[in-house]
Amino acid sequence: MSSSNGLFISFEGIDGAGKSTHLGRLAQAFRDSGRVVTQTREPGGTALAEQLRELILNQAMDALTEALLIFAARRDHLQNVILPALARGEVVLCDRFTDATFAYQGHGRDFDPLVLEQLERWVQGRQGGAGGSGDHQLIQPHCTIWFDLPPVVAAQRLAGARLPDKFEAQPVAFFERVAAGYAARRQADPDRFVRIDAQQAIESVWVDVHAAMRQRGLLP
Repeated sequence: MSSSNGLFISFEGIDGAGKSTHLGRLAQAFRDSGRVVTQTREPGGTALAEQLRELILNQAMDALTEALLIFAARRDHLQNVILPALARGEVVLCDRFTDATFAYQGHGRDFDPLVLEQLERWVQGRQGGAGGSGDHQLIQPHCTIWFDLPPVVAAQRLAGARLPDKFEAQPVAFFERVAAGYAARRQADPDRFVRIDAQQAIESVWVDVHAAMRQRGLLP
């Protein structure tokens, strides 16, 4: 993916990995370096996508319906928030993107990855339609920060934290499949991914995130 001077970074990881905490810190680091930052999330980021988010997280539905709603929200998010911000040369920091769909719906829900790949081409194709013919033509993050955390540790962190949504309420075995899904996505696109050991203390995690951004030349 290319855009003038815009930078698109996604934050990924299972529930409880702590990615949202560091998204805010990285946003401030970019602002301190003189960049304009758009912070957003998926599902969500627009009024329509936020309404779809509430359905996705709280209503029972089959895996195909779930995937269709997620990609519908993503399409609206891309068209109205992400692409315009990148065109303005901003840094877009997004709490989850398509890797989460392949991890949660594909691996966690054991849904057909070929269907997800087709939806990805339709929604993220360069022409915004079915014409996408390869990964190089897909709209994807320039960099994906993956907060890798053992599912058992994540479950301990989430216990009693808040009323869980339908995904957070899933058993550890579900998150083991999701974690495997993230590992598979990283293996398929290693240059895009930065793996962070999220089992460390919060400050150590931040040091690793900041160092990774500097090593890639994204922060001074």
